Amino acid sequence: MAVKDFMTKKVIYVSPETKVARAADIMKEQHIHRLPVMANDKLVGLVSAGTIEKASPSVSTTLSVYEMNYLLNKTTVGEVMIKDVLTISKNAALEDAVYMMRQNSVGVLPVVDNEQVSGIITSKDVYGAFLKIVGYGEAGVRIRVIMPDVVGSLEKVADILAKNDLDVRSIAQINLEHKQSIVEIQLIGKLPMAEIAKAFTAASFEVDEIHETENKLVR
Repeated sequence: MAVKDFMTKKVIYVSPETKVARAADIMKEQHIHRLPVMANDKLVGLVSAGTIEKASPSVSTTLSVYEMNYLLNKTTVGEVMIKDVLTISKNAALEDAVYMMRQNSVGVLPVVDNEQVSGIITSKDVYGAFLKIVGYGEAGVRIRVIMPDVVGSLEKVADILAKNDLDVRSIAQINLEHKQSIVEIQLIGKLPMAEIAKAFTAASFEVDEIHETENKLVR
């Protein structure tokens, strides 16, 4: 899974000359918290709600509302933006993006290749990717199976699915201690839920949980 598969391709950006007040208005209008700063079609910085807040006069200031608004309308994005911006390639693995965000405590990575911005990936995009990968929001059956972590176990699972004409929408495996793994599978098929569980137990797998899922709109 690559960053390009989940990034937001429509990038809303501002220039270094954009006034801070205008940048704040754009964020509010677009329901976003960060804006890449572009100059001559190249990324030169990043402005966020946090950087704007730091640049704004303190609530304890003696300045009047008029004076504060004047300052925000006079100050440019280029004066307050973050200049050292972490970026990632569109061909990078999604997990690399997650790792970079977590290690650097950031919630956004502009996607840049050959100095050209092709998108932006945020923590919200990552959450959406996770839901899509696990098949969340799709009607069907989700089964959680505990299996021995030995060669051939996953092949046996595949055989059960094929023999019972079960369509796999997503599958995830997590290794546990004591040479065991958890496999969670999102399925679609005509076989009743009880029969699906029976097929796995008959093959000596432990069914930890099984339940029906329903369609949900994932925004």
